[in-house]
Amino acid sequence: MRTITAWVSLLALAAAGTAGTACSKKQAAGGSVSIDGSSTVFLISAAVAERAKKEIGVDATVGASGTGGGFKKFCAGETDISGASRPIKASEADACKAKGIEWIELPVAYDGIAVVVNTKNTFVDKLTVDELKKMWAPEAEGQVTKWSQIREGWPDQPLRLLGAGADSGTYDYFTAAIVGKEHSSRGDYRQSEDDNVLVQGVEGDENALGFFGFAYYAENKDKLKIVPIDDGKPDDGDGAIVPSAETIAGGSYQPLSRPIFIYVSKGALAKAPVAKFVDFYLANATALSAKVGYVALPAKVDELTKKRFAERKTGSVFAGGSKVGVTLEQLLASEGGS
Repeated sequence: MRTITAWVSLLALAAAGTAGTACSKKQAAGGSVSIDGSSTVFLISAAVAERAKKEIGVDATVGASGTGGGFKKFCAGETDISGASRPIKASEADACKAKGIEWIELPVAYDGIAVVVNTKNTFVDKLTVDELKKMWAPEAEGQVTKWSQIREGWPDQPLRLLGAGADSGTYDYFTAAIVGKEHSSRGDYRQSEDDNVLVQGVEGDENALGFFGFAYYAENKDKLKIVPIDDGKPDDGDGAIVPSAETIAGGSYQPLSRPIFIYVSKGALAKAPVAKFVDFYLANATALSAKVGYVALPAKVDELTKKRFAERKTGSVFAGGSKVGVTLEQLLASEGGS
């Protein structure tokens, strides 16, 4: 079984903008499929692209400029598909509309956001959403700097925070779920778009706490200590919930379970390779998402996603932003896209 480590070198190439990850104008004109966007979704898209080349003879170039960076390219008409670790924002949808680009929103897997501490941390056994908010809210900047400020009885040691950068979809979802507003947090933390840098940062600091995609925790679970999260809502599960494939897919790991997506240009589907590739992507997303460390969509959600693509249904079921605590099945079944 190929693990995330096997894809990290590909991700490094994408971040560096080397050959094979950025689509040239010649490639786009020649009918290959161009993909950019989330570094989270990159892992799945790269796996699909490798298999598609072998099995259906379609070439796809896959980049990882981040969710926001990917939408900038997508809405400028530079790519066929954009990977996203959060729903498209209203401002991004407006940018696409201004360029006459219609798009189809397709969830491809579930991911959880893992909250982790150093393995030598003996006092953090769980965290509540309120405690996380106390750490990460904008007003905490320069003020909440020690573990003792989070919970009575915790040591008077420095609290060192690490997390996704402000251009990341993971950052947007985390802030929406924990702080209550997308793109709103303290700024005095160690930021990186490279989840492996965050893993190494927490591993090397006994006073650190970080957040990033669950798949990267799963790959490094011997180096990190996972923190169960209690959202204070009994309907989501009693007490603090440990993220796992089961709790993420089942919806009990709240509020840090989220779907991840590809957005497909409807106009690009006029090109046979693009339509063929997306069909192949959806047919293989279940197997390949699990292979690279994510959680496959439940059968009903997978069915609704394929139906959405077959009907070429444009627009978003998320109404311009992340929806925390609402199931993907409910949103898709509501046919909220336009």
